[in-house]
Amino acid sequence: MRGRAVIFWLAVPVLLVPAAALTVDRVVEPDRGFWIQLEAFTPLGIGLYGAALLVATVRLLVQRRRRSTTTVVAGLAAVGLAVHCWWFSPQLIGSNPPPAADAPTLTVMSANLSEGGADGVEVVQRASDEEVDLLVLEEVTAAVLADMDRAGLGDLFPYRAGEPNDAADGTMVFAREELGGAERIPTLHDGWVVTMGELTVMAVHPYAPTVPGAWRDDLATVVATAERVHPDLVVGDFNATVDHPPIRALADLGYRDVGELANQGWQPSWPSSTARTVLGVPVPSLVQIDHVLVGPRLAAISMRTALIPDSDHRAVLAEVAPR
Repeated sequence: MRGRAVIFWLAVPVLLVPAAALTVDRVVEPDRGFWIQLEAFTPLGIGLYGAALLVATVRLLVQRRRRSTTTVVAGLAAVGLAVHCWWFSPQLIGSNPPPAADAPTLTVMSANLSEGGADGVEVVQRASDEEVDLLVLEEVTAAVLADMDRAGLGDLFPYRAGEPNDAADGTMVFAREELGGAERIPTLHDGWVVTMGELTVMAVHPYAPTVPGAWRDDLATVVATAERVHPDLVVGDFNATVDHPPIRALADLGYRDVGELANQGWQPSWPSSTARTVLGVPVPSLVQIDHVLVGPRLAAISMRTALIPDSDHRAVLAEVAPR
């Protein structure tokens, strides 16, 4: 076997096997923890299928005979690429209703504080620099809250709801305008429904899919709560991507990711580049599990992520406005 053939037959399974696993996982939606987590990586199928198609196309161009197998590989890669591009397309194309004329812009920020281990002072500084109006924090402990209060959190946001807690349980909402009607969402990690002026906000942190039953139950609770209270914003660490069924269920109710609506493409938020390393090399952010979702009364203007030192999540910053 010639060298080019060896390279081809080594590359094909390396690319197509994980790509096919992503495709099957997205279609079948199994309920085991590993497969739930794998579904978060669905967008990576575009790169895998694209690379496989490129390898097969190059081989077809140089191969003079016995091309049928290579043609099949190219066909499979092309079909897989098309399917994943279709799933991904709402991130880049689609209608985005504009805000009302002269409507005020609301800046929303969500950040996971990694069980209180994140740099709380930097969170306050970022919120100040970005002129954030509504701040939702997950995994707030008493210690990191004290650090943030010393850094001027209360001056920036006179109003708050929720409470710090141990480890990952503390979810809190901070706002420049008065908050009212705080209602706890019955998930394992704290979640809240609050009002801010004429807006209703859900701050959420469903359990991670490392415990599949808890993940499913918590996200079902989030969906049911959204269906009941009709919020304008659903914000937090969802531990789920737009490819997971619960987020698609929220989309069916009219709640869409701001970045997706604004056609700004894939903006993964986990893991933060400071949180994971392999042989000393930082692992890039690979999945988008932190979201700001808007309901029918709000328009999506923009969304971006930001590095928070010592957090395993990137913060999400979104700009929205009334329609």
